[in-house]
Amino acid sequence: MTSVPQWLRPGVHAAGGEGLEKTQIDLGFIPLTDCAPLVIAYEKGFFRKHGLEARLSREVSWANIRDKVFAGLLDGGHMLAPMPIATTLGLGELKKPTIAALSLDLNGNAITVSLDLYRRMAELDPAAAAERSMSVRALKKVIDTGKNSGSEPLCFATVFPFSPHNYMLRYWLAAGGIDPDRDVRLVVIPPPHMVKYLSSGEIDGYCVGEPWNAQAVATGVGRTLITDYEIWNNKPEKVLGVNREWAEQHPNTHRAMLMALLEAAQWIDQPENRIEVADILAREEYVNAPADVVKMSMVGSFRYQVDAAPAPLPDFNVFFRYAATFPWRSHAVWFITQMYRWGQLRDPVDMRKLAEEVYRPDLYREAAQALGLPFPTADYKTEGQHGEPWTLREATEPMILGTDRFLDGGTFDALRPVDYLERFELHNWQVSLDELAKVNP
Repeated sequence: MTSVPQWLRPGVHAAGGEGLEKTQIDLGFIPLTDCAPLVIAYEKGFFRKHGLEARLSREVSWANIRDKVFAGLLDGGHMLAPMPIATTLGLGELKKPTIAALSLDLNGNAITVSLDLYRRMAELDPAAAAERSMSVRALKKVIDTGKNSGSEPLCFATVFPFSPHNYMLRYWLAAGGIDPDRDVRLVVIPPPHMVKYLSSGEIDGYCVGEPWNAQAVATGVGRTLITDYEIWNNKPEKVLGVNREWAEQHPNTHRAMLMALLEAAQWIDQPENRIEVADILAREEYVNAPADVVKMSMVGSFRYQVDAAPAPLPDFNVFFRYAATFPWRSHAVWFITQMYRWGQLRDPVDMRKLAEEVYRPDLYREAAQALGLPFPTADYKTEGQHGEPWTLREATEPMILGTDRFLDGGTFDALRPVDYLERFELHNWQVSLDELAKVNP
């Protein structure tokens, strides 16, 4: 067994069904490739193995999932990693304590622009437009030219205000000297509608998950400039979100859900299964997109433009390896810093305390231990320090984690979040950092 990667080792399976508070569960998902853990847990019988009869509900927007989980119409769902934090705080329309005890994946998003916008970028700075890490420089020249001529600002879409997409797009723009609150206009569009809006010219670009970047490229509607992996290597993306009250009333059912999804994630990350996963996801009841488009990112490649060969990007979709399923509280703190950076959060809160209320590695460890899987024993880790895969020693056994570099070379220490915020020149703070430091010493 020592020669077999830990993420391929079979778990020690517990018998399912005994002592569950409820066996019928309803889970919502959005048609994206990273709904895969829920779909595979259903299709391959992992839910049933753990005594659960699951019903999957395809939803039209992230707000729909939030609202239905809030109202108890869904037991839980595929959620954007910051959503449980925002719902717990009452940011947006609803407030209810919500928790995440499982990460569903790392990476998976990209920034795509219309062909017209790309042509303008290439005319003003062909070298930067052709180089992914420098493409934002060419975009800034387009924006500056538009300002000088009095043109309307460019319009970019993300999928939800409290989303990795919003924070990645803003991080990338700001790293290139573009103020996302003043230099462009940002709107929210559900993921499956992004290509249509780009094609019609109603938006100039977007940040979305797959397969909706690949679809824009394949149909000749857009060109992808950069992936989120290239902005922040192995960033958290989606989680399993449930109301805290629900989890407290159904602890055994919740644990069974976590165990089923852990096994599904492990199965998905076995390379020989990726084609089958893509074929299943492509079905009408799930993502409803051409299988060849869904397969593109799922098999470790990515096509940035229609007339170019796919580029290798083996870590674009990560579901289990690199401790991808673990709900790092440091990730939660990073999202909270972005809520402050961009003016979404206006009152000083203890960021670590909030992260510990929402992200629940203690519940994760119970499920992983029941399956005989290794898991981290630390709740926090520093981001931005590793340009190569590295070994996490604070774990039940050494675990290989992936690179974690940021595009701008920055580092993030969750134990010093206010110091991290102070380094940014572009921001839209709505709270004094001195006041914030008082509750985050």
